Amino acid sequence: MPSFDIVSKTDLAEVDNALGNIQREIETRFDFKGSKCSLTRKDETLTLLADDQLKMKQMHELLKTHLTRRKLDAGCLEFKDPEKASGDSVRQTIIVKQGIDKDLAKKLVKDLKDSKLKVQVAIQGDELRVTGKQRDDLQAAIAFIKGLKIELPLQYINFRD
Repeated sequence: MPSFDIVSKTDLAEVDNALGNIQREIETRFDFKGSKCSLTRKDETLTLLADDQLKMKQMHELLKTHLTRRKLDAGCLEFKDPEKASGDSVRQTIIVKQGIDKDLAKKLVKDLKDSKLKVQVAIQGDELRVTGKQRDDLQAAIAFIKGLKIELPLQYINFRD
């Protein structure tokens, strides 16, 4: 039976490349001259350190721009609330989302079943497996899911006949 997987994965090597580009741009930009702004990654957590709220907002724009240049979706970032750091600086934690959480998986399964498409959906950890009798049903399922307004970037992999 034909099947495919729905996953949400972010290439952390590309995130590192984007962070390197951001760091070089911060060092050369005039408006960041003399500031102590930095962006570091540990596992799937980014830590943004900025002098003030304005610089933090500029760093958000840099981050989104450079991720888009590296062909990553900026929707994979979950921004936590900024907090005060030493001096007048501001620190913010940003989570790089990996995998589909249980609530979204259940919502996708329910939506696919309600769509009356002839496919079966199974939750397998942090991904979904969609199977059907015909390839056209699977392509219709992909089109249906793309039509839903989901903020998390999804990839459709392992399409097998």
